[in-house]
Amino acid sequence: MDRVRPEDWYRLERKTDDVTLIAEPWIQEFYRCNIWHVRGRERDMLVDSGMGVVSLTDWVPLVTERALTAVASHTHFDHIGCHHEFDDRCVHRLEADIMANPTRIATLADPYVTDDIFDRLPPLPYTSIDYAVKAAPATRLLEDGDIVDLGDRHFEIIHTPGHSPGGIALWEASTATLFSGDIVYDGPLIEDTWHANARDYFRSMVRLLDLPVRVVHGGHFPSYGQDRHREIIRAWLDGKEKA
Repeated sequence: MDRVRPEDWYRLERKTDDVTLIAEPWIQEFYRCNIWHVRGRERDMLVDSGMGVVSLTDWVPLVTERALTAVASHTHFDHIGCHHEFDDRCVHRLEADIMANPTRIATLADPYVTDDIFDRLPPLPYTSIDYAVKAAPATRLLEDGDIVDLGDRHFEIIHTPGHSPGGIALWEASTATLFSGDIVYDGPLIEDTWHANARDYFRSMVRLLDLPVRVVHGGHFPSYGQDRHREIIRAWLDGKEKA
């Protein structure tokens, strides 16, 4: 399989409200994490950081222009691969140990990371068999209700366990924007990770159902609006209630 040059690994797409999607287009869509950059007055925020197979700070100038807080929606390999590149790192306390000690099993790199998840391989010296997330101990532990403050923008932490114990979403009430991580997005949801919990997942979905969102930026797949948000969650809840 061909390899991609590092300068071609990332693609940027500007959204509304000073939000930019940083994507890794050579990873197949199901495995491809959405990396979200948010511009604030006093500092910027990064929600998740991709696989880490190519340096964000070396190849995406946007993430080094200003002081930046890197938030982990959770600690699976596709979401925290470049967190070690940033000095200000946040994660929910229930997954702090994984970010500090990211084994292949704990981060789901084993069994998911193989050459088959790529359309083209990352540049050398990358090999799937040797892939591992680098340790990135948190500088701040998050709890439900905490605020990530960018000066003029304030994102409330919503603890959304289920996909993983320390999964979080980030809610900006002033713009009705939700960064939902992997608890909900417009694609196949993963409910069977080694630390998933079905009851927690159900409660998290109920909590998010009536949130007055305008736009949802998920951990995977395209962003969507309020009607689709309610449709996805309502269908999921109905399926569980009928099971």
